[in-house]
Amino acid sequence: MGDILFLAHRIPYPPDRGDKIRGFHILKYLSTKKRVHLIAFADDPKDLKRKGGLARYTGNRSIIWRAKSQTMAAIQALLSHRPVSLTAFDNQQLRASVENILQRHAIDTIYVFSSQMAQYVPARLRQKVIMDFVDMDSAKFAAYSQTSKGPMGWMLGREARLLLAHEKATAKHADANIFVSEAEAELFRERTGAERVMVIENGIDTEQYDPSASFKRIDTMGRPIVFTGQMDYRPNIEGVTWFVETILPHIRVDHPDARFVIVGRNPTEAVKALAKHPGVTVTGEVADVRGWLAAAAVVVAPLKLARGIQNKVLEGMAMARPVVASAAAAQGIEHGDTIRVGSTVGEIATAVSQLLSDPKKAAELGAAARRQVQERYSWEARLSGLDAILGIKPSGRRTAA
Repeated sequence: MGDILFLAHRIPYPPDRGDKIRGFHILKYLSTKKRVHLIAFADDPKDLKRKGGLARYTGNRSIIWRAKSQTMAAIQALLSHRPVSLTAFDNQQLRASVENILQRHAIDTIYVFSSQMAQYVPARLRQKVIMDFVDMDSAKFAAYSQTSKGPMGWMLGREARLLLAHEKATAKHADANIFVSEAEAELFRERTGAERVMVIENGIDTEQYDPSASFKRIDTMGRPIVFTGQMDYRPNIEGVTWFVETILPHIRVDHPDARFVIVGRNPTEAVKALAKHPGVTVTGEVADVRGWLAAAAVVVAPLKLARGIQNKVLEGMAMARPVVASAAAAQGIEHGDTIRVGSTVGEIATAVSQLLSDPKKAAELGAAARRQVQERYSWEARLSGLDAILGIKPSGRRTAA
C-alpha cells in the first residue's frame, strides 16, 4: 500500500482560518491511514516558519512561497486564455517538487485540496486522484459578476466561464470529487454533469472550542455582537459592511449599548473605516478568537454570499453562544433550530434584538447549539467517509509519525 501526496493551495497550519482548518484536519486524518507527503504554498511569511507543526502528520514537507502578484496573474491569464485562479498558483518550483516526490516515493493516491492545485496532477496518471473542490468556485465568481459592472464585471464573468470549464475537465479525470455540503455537490452535478461527486462536511474541534476550555478571557464593555473571519475576503467584507450600515442601526434603537466587534486578520481599509460608525470595533488579528466568542452576547454571520459550511457558525455554536446567521451562511448546516436564521435586514435585526432582550433564552439556545455540534460535527465522524474513498476498511488505522 503506497503513500499519499497532499497538494494544498495554502499550508494547512496553523488551523486558524476556514481553508486551513479543513485542510489540517483532513491531513491529520489521512496520516492515521497512510504516510502523507505535503506540498503546499505559503502566502504569509509567518507560515514559512511553522511547517514543523505538521511534522508528526507528514513524511516530506515542501512549502513554497507564493509571491506572484494578482496583477501579474491577471496579465498571464489574459495572455494564456486561462482563469486567474490558475495562473495565480502556477509555479515551476512547486511543479518540480511534485515530480520529485512522485519519482522518489511510492505514491498511490494524490489528494488535491482546492481546484487551483489540480494543474499539478500528472497528465499520465498511475495514482488515484481525490479532488477536494470544497466549494464550487466558478459559481462564486458567477455570483460576483452579477453584482459588478464595467471591466471588473467582465473579468469576473470570464473567470466564472473559464473556471467552470476547468472544473468540468478536472472532475472527469478524478476518482472522487468532494464538496463540503450536499448543496454544493448538487450544484456541481447540475452545472457540470460530473459523476463520482461526494460530500465530506466540515467538522469542529469541540474540545478546543469549548466555553470551559483554558484561554484568555476578554473584558468587554457593552454587549458585544461578534463576527469572526478573514477580513480581506470579499464575502466577509460585504457581510460586515451590510451589517454595520443597515442592520446594526435597527438593533441599537432598542439596545444602545450593543457593540459590533469585527474580529479577524488583514482587515481592508474599507473594513477599518467601519470603526468610525457608532458602536463598531475592528480588532484586526487576535491570538485566539475564543476569547471574543466567549464574550459575545450574540455571534453573527450576516453573509450575503456563502459557499459550503461556514466554520464561523460552527465555532459560535461550539462555544455555546447564540448565533444569528443569514440564510446563505446557514445553508448546509444541520443546526436543528439551535440558531436563528434570517434573510432580510428586518429578520436578522429582530433575531439579534430578541436575543439581547432575553439573556436566559440566549443562553439556552447557545447550550443547545453546542450539544448539536457535539453530536453532529466531530471531525472524526465527518471524515470517516474518506475511508471508502481511499479503499480502506474503517478499522485500518495507522499511528501518525
